[in-house]
Amino acid sequence: MKKPELLAPAGSLDKAKIAFMYGADAVYAGTARLSLRSRAELNSDSLAETIEYAHSIGKKVYVALNIYAHDDFYEEIEEEIERLDKIGADAIIASDVGVIETIKRKAPHMEIHISTQANTVSLHAANFWHQYGAKRVILARELSKEKIEYIMKNKPKDLEVEMFIHGAICYAYSGRCYLSKYLANRCANLGDCAQPCRWQYEITATEVNNKDSVIHLDYDEKGTYLFSSKDMCLIKQIPTLIEMGVDSFKIEGRLKTDYYLATVVRAYRQAIDDYFALKEKNLEQEYQASSYLKELEKVKTRGLSEFYFSDENNQDIHDLDGKSENLDYEYGARVVERENEDIYIVEIKNKLSLKDRLEILKPYTLEECAFTIDKLYDIKNGQEIDTINPGVKGQLVKIKIPYDLMPGTIIRKKK
Repeated sequence: MKKPELLAPAGSLDKAKIAFMYGADAVYAGTARLSLRSRAELNSDSLAETIEYAHSIGKKVYVALNIYAHDDFYEEIEEEIERLDKIGADAIIASDVGVIETIKRKAPHMEIHISTQANTVSLHAANFWHQYGAKRVILARELSKEKIEYIMKNKPKDLEVEMFIHGAICYAYSGRCYLSKYLANRCANLGDCAQPCRWQYEITATEVNNKDSVIHLDYDEKGTYLFSSKDMCLIKQIPTLIEMGVDSFKIEGRLKTDYYLATVVRAYRQAIDDYFALKEKNLEQEYQASSYLKELEKVKTRGLSEFYFSDENNQDIHDLDGKSENLDYEYGARVVERENEDIYIVEIKNKLSLKDRLEILKPYTLEECAFTIDKLYDIKNGQEIDTINPGVKGQLVKIKIPYDLMPGTIIRKKK
């Protein structure tokens, strides 16, 4: 049985390198205007550099052109498809049939991955996309495991299936939302979502033709976050998904920090590898998700849910208080380089002080590597200091760390 691909978001070249360092097999990125995360995308040069870097280490880059495009977009779309073909993108992720037809015409050898925006929820739809030339379909997030299993058992053998396993869930069906355009004049399906589903609302109802009959619906002093969903987390279902034969496990989050990215990728990488190690010994029934879940809970979430995977009637999907959970940890620093045996130069992300408790996120292992800061040095004069604040982006400090670390290693801080 082949290991599934672990696919991570890459909102920048730097984040792509973090994703690969912590175990991703591939990353997905976007373009400046033609994907659904237009505020996180790589520019032309950095996207080309990302693809070149990925290929140099045997990894892949998929590029999203998954907007629903109006006619005046197509000149730019054609140019972008030709450019992506030239710089060696491994696949284009698309949902609009006009865009897909243009890919087939302008880059006939390019792999086409059907975006979750196309809301593929059936074997019939999967078969259609396969006949239409798709290499892969990314399933809608509204499917139960029974429906996914049915698709996996009956789909064409050469059609790959990808599905989201972790990250934010859009309140709208497969992300097909117009709320942002209506409330903020920022169109979600053209890549500029303002995320109004996360806003605080005060909901009222009135009788027709009776403006004095205002009734406040269920809310508290904070209002209500009626439209905000919890985050998806399928870490407990890794064995089920592997046994189904799902080809690619996708993590959401091109707008997330590199700390979030490293934490989540590392946890799922370890979960997948551990399950296969157990399977080789016929011990797969001993898979336990608790250690991976503990790691995932060390980054901010809106609460975790399996959405409809295990129960199509699941109602535990709403983030009703609008607060991020699991705030015991925060991004501490990132290793820039090693100066000598135990002194490292790090870029700090939050305030660091003597006696702070730090944890190292080592790639490919959940082994606990923690230490207490007992030495901090000013980056300019080398003098010992007691504390340092981020101040400006890229703030550096020297720190004594009793571990062998590579550049790029993420360090988290226990609050």
